[in-house]
Amino acid sequence: MALRKIVYIEDELLRKKSRPVEKFDEKLHKLLDDMAETMYHANGVGLAAPQVAVLRRVVVMDCGDGLIEMVNPEILETEGEQDGAEGCLSVPGRRGMVKRPMKVRARFQDRNGEWYEIEAEELLARCIMHETDHLDGQLYVDIMSREIFEDEEEEAEEDGE
Repeated sequence: MALRKIVYIEDELLRKKSRPVEKFDEKLHKLLDDMAETMYHANGVGLAAPQVAVLRRVVVMDCGDGLIEMVNPEILETEGEQDGAEGCLSVPGRRGMVKRPMKVRARFQDRNGEWYEIEAEELLARCIMHETDHLDGQLYVDIMSREIFEDEEEEAEEDGE
């Protein structure tokens, strides 16, 4: 495993649509392993392949219940709405309020090409939507309702929120 360099918002790669994975081989396994190591090292909860300069439909995430690897993810269904703060490893030092579905049903392949479905709520649903947006060249800053500034977060913490 190896740490990969995370690309930042200025990089045009983040605005491109990723191609599906067709070969489930050692190269894909190394990418998934490196992405997980990079995400954990950067204290992130999700990372999409375009964020490490690879235009493939691959994401990793860990919202606290263990690592999830998704290859060629597809959103099948969404339900409800939640409004919450998001940040991004490719947009360091910034956060914004983003409306996302409360529930998401998605299908994806694992590192060996087997298909699975997942039903997710709340934070995991938000993370799936955020990471799959990356695969289509969209960042949370494109859809946020407003930026959250440091003093707002400090006030919220002081107020016990």
